[in-house]
Amino acid sequence: MKMSTYLKSDSFIQSILVFTGMPLLIWALGSLHERSLLKESISIMTILAFCQMIGLFFWSRGNRHAGLHKIVGYTCVTVLLFHPVLLVVPRFFASGVPPVDALATILTTFNQGVVLGMLAWCLMLIIGITSLARRKLPMKYTTWRVLHGILAMLFVSIAAWHVIDLGRHASLSMSILIIVMTAGGIQILLKNYTCKYFKK
Repeated sequence: MKMSTYLKSDSFIQSILVFTGMPLLIWALGSLHERSLLKESISIMTILAFCQMIGLFFWSRGNRHAGLHKIVGYTCVTVLLFHPVLLVVPRFFASGVPPVDALATILTTFNQGVVLGMLAWCLMLIIGITSLARRKLPMKYTTWRVLHGILAMLFVSIAAWHVIDLGRHASLSMSILIIVMTAGGIQILLKNYTCKYFKK
């Protein structure tokens, strides 16, 4: 399926509604909008980037959505890799704790949410590097796909836990949405791998 055809398909429209529309709707109906426009913009960007990462599970069946998968993947990984830095960007425009000190405090506060975030960040970095260097890795493409899938499942599971545990906008509704999307995405990937295994 060509990219232009897919972009016009019902499945793409439905996925946009789920992975973009639903998080935005839950955020808009929330009661946490007393913060600055900059802080809320960063929050929205982070929420949407993570939700699109979950959406990649639904766009990875075969090669039909390969182009979309790569574009969304590289874009969202870039945004989320800068997530720790983005958290302290508003500090540049406010008095009080300097941004560098604020970042150091975040990274050295070893509670459950922060540790989960660090693990997810490291897994995401590995996913990004192994994707960019796929052709240079000493493994077959099929082996890389399995490794990529396993890393993706670990990442999204730990990241979802991190978001629910520590996320400012992780209301009950947002948490349920993230859990349902994550479980659905992992189920699709496992089903895809299982079908391919039994076909051999």
